[in-house]
Amino acid sequence: MKQKYNRIALVGIEQEEYDIIKKQYSGHIIWHQSIPKIVVKDEILYMEKSNGIGMLPVDKVVYYGIYDNDFDFIAGLAIWGGDCYPKASAMLDCRFKIPCLVKALSLSRFSAPRGFVSAGASVNATGDTVAKWGNWHCGENKHRFTGEWESEFTATIEPFYEGEAVRIMMIGDTYWQIKLEGDDWLKSIHPDDATFMTVDQDLLEDTIYIRNTLQMDMIGNDYIVAKDGTKYLLEVNHIPNITRFEEVRQVYLSTVIEWIN
Repeated sequence: MKQKYNRIALVGIEQEEYDIIKKQYSGHIIWHQSIPKIVVKDEILYMEKSNGIGMLPVDKVVYYGIYDNDFDFIAGLAIWGGDCYPKASAMLDCRFKIPCLVKALSLSRFSAPRGFVSAGASVNATGDTVAKWGNWHCGENKHRFTGEWESEFTATIEPFYEGEAVRIMMIGDTYWQIKLEGDDWLKSIHPDDATFMTVDQDLLEDTIYIRNTLQMDMIGNDYIVAKDGTKYLLEVNHIPNITRFEEVRQVYLSTVIEWIN
């Protein structure tokens, strides 16, 4: 569809990616590295200028990042209903970790029962158990315990699964499987020895089904493959890291540039 205002907005995009996108787009860009103020009126999205006072209408929004205060912003984009990458309503469904996990477990072939503990409540675990809380998707806010434990926050609890931690990551129809690493039981995409590996077709099909059902443009599903081959879905990342691997970054940039043009 032809752009009416010849103006897009980039929110959360880093300088290096902004420079590349800017070279490939002939229109005007509003660029914010934090959450901007917006107004939706008469089905038009107005966003505060990058510099100066006032708001301008935009045709499309590219959003990349996770901020403490981004839920209401994403909700505003979803109410607008205009062109947003990734799709705003899908981000809204996945922004809060526990509700997203509930949806994903209902869809996954590799779901396993979870427990739940309210903030300030105690739970007694007879086996090796992991509690997870908060809405950050970066390997933090996790605690491993056996026996009595009082949770400071609302948390999910699950058995500690011994095995290989992997991520199936998709941008559009391009996909990878990444072996997650770490010095202890906490694994993530960030260590230097995290690397690409052969894609497990069962995990890929599971990720595609979850992605399609939740209508996500990009997704990173974390799984454990236990020593006996049993697989468990751990969590869904609605904004998976695109800068850790240059190959992923290039696919992300080419996808976004094609989309905005």
